[in-house]
Amino acid sequence: MNQTSVSPGDAEGLWLQPAYDALRARQQLLRSPLVSASFGLVLHLFFCVPFLALDLLRRLHPGIGGYRIRDKPGGSLWRWVGSLGRILVNYLVGVVPATALLLSLRSFDMPELAPSCLLLLRQIILALLLFDSLFFLIHITMHKINWLYQHVHRTHHLNYDMFALIAQDASIPELLSLQFLAIISTVIVGCHPMSELLFHLLNSWLAVEDHCGYDLPFSFHRVIPIFGGARFHQAHHEKLKGNYAPYFKHWDWLFGTML
Repeated sequence: MNQTSVSPGDAEGLWLQPAYDALRARQQLLRSPLVSASFGLVLHLFFCVPFLALDLLRRLHPGIGGYRIRDKPGGSLWRWVGSLGRILVNYLVGVVPATALLLSLRSFDMPELAPSCLLLLRQIILALLLFDSLFFLIHITMHKINWLYQHVHRTHHLNYDMFALIAQDASIPELLSLQFLAIISTVIVGCHPMSELLFHLLNSWLAVEDHCGYDLPFSFHRVIPIFGGARFHQAHHEKLKGNYAPYFKHWDWLFGTML
């Protein structure tokens, strides 16, 4: 992680210092490439749990089904099990070892001071915008070049009906490219370790929310309209084109690929 410090006189950093001190106390654990590489998988599975609960509860409470974008049995328990199996195999065989190797090549230095709230927010937003831009370019390339689509991206599109788990149900090369884009985005921005951690948390949640198959009233795109949301990404999976950006809408608007 890149070292980004703040001035000792920056009082805003004091708000975050206790939490950051607790993080620094566990830096030996964070230095482990294997732990860091596994973090994304554990985080993804954790964020999927609420949506699995919704899929199960809507059998008992039909009103929940009103929030599903497609009124079909997508996201059934057996599809969750099958998707989970593919994800675990891909991570254990390819993603975790490769990501651990990549992270082992990075320098890891945690400064003593926490970032200010303003710096934290700015770095997270910049990293998210950069990741969104890089993902848009990679994603549209995988759809335009048939070989890349067939051998890299097609696995992800085998899931027509959306449910949260499929955000990571993709080929090993695609999963590795997503990991690389997330890491390189924080490196380019020069994120403070705390900013980087929160970026990965937000990035993982947004990916799950985009694939969850539910258009909930408290979703990010409802609160902040510049986000595309689950309905935006559902259209991409249904038509296999357009809406290439993962989170925001501006690139698809500018390139005329918005559905």
